[in-house]
Amino acid sequence: MANVVGVRFRPAGRIYYFDPAGKELAKGTFVIVETTRGIEAGRVVIAPKQVAESELTDPLKPILRQATEDDLRQLLAFKSKEKNALVRCAQRVDFHKLPMKLVEAEYTYDGSRLTFYFTAEERVDFRALVRDLAAQFRTRIELRQIGARDQAKLLGGVGPCGKTLCCSSWLTEFGVVSIKMAKEQGLPLNPAKISGVCGRLMCCLAYENDLYIEAKKGMPAVGAFIDTPSGLGKVIGINVIKQSAEVMLESGATVQVPVNELAAPKRSGGVSCDVGGGNCCKTKRPNGAGESSGPASARGDDRLN
Repeated sequence: MANVVGVRFRPAGRIYYFDPAGKELAKGTFVIVETTRGIEAGRVVIAPKQVAESELTDPLKPILRQATEDDLRQLLAFKSKEKNALVRCAQRVDFHKLPMKLVEAEYTYDGSRLTFYFTAEERVDFRALVRDLAAQFRTRIELRQIGARDQAKLLGGVGPCGKTLCCSSWLTEFGVVSIKMAKEQGLPLNPAKISGVCGRLMCCLAYENDLYIEAKKGMPAVGAFIDTPSGLGKVIGINVIKQSAEVMLESGATVQVPVNELAAPKRSGGVSCDVGGGNCCKTKRPNGAGESSGPASARGDDRLN
């Protein structure tokens, strides 16, 4: 077991583990630490605790010290200069005619490094710009190209749900989101309906996807023939939230039936189909015109096909 403390450098940013080095650090305390990018100030979000060494990917670096009042005043002073730095950098970008869009400027707590985040459709040669900016700001300059999702995380905003963006409020890492998740949940495949402010698929599509997959295991597949309290019918849609199926009856009418009231029609010989398995009555009729040799084909009702 290793004693660790969790430190975050940006709101809703990733949490990094450090060695508390015997220091008593409460949540919310600002500390000075050494990172791969140099000396930085961060905020304690996880008080010292014990974790298994197998959970650690890299050797722990120690907390150098707790931030002093002078450190915090210095941090706020450089923070107030970031907007002006962004404007001045944008002017130099226009001067060099570079195809890039600036997103944010970020100083370290002591002003030893100034980082500019930008987006671009392709790789940008900004070496001349870096030299120009270093001469203007007289500090170490770093330019970082980010994607559309990272841009939304930095800028923040409000999503289609009316709430603050997940990525800028609490989501620390971006997971894999695919169009298959939207299909699984029966959502419209209109990009305008399932895309976030970043223009990518909404991260929330992944939140309930596993629950939908699990819930649909006990529901009949679309196209399956089933018995309902109103008679035999064909499933033309399912509602996972209500745990019901939309069924077209032999008369052509459609009804909403709870899943627990559905039953598979019996095949010849008294063998029932497997409703939950998603393959109910998929065997073809001898003449190839329909789906089943069960009750539907015996009645010759082609409206269910």
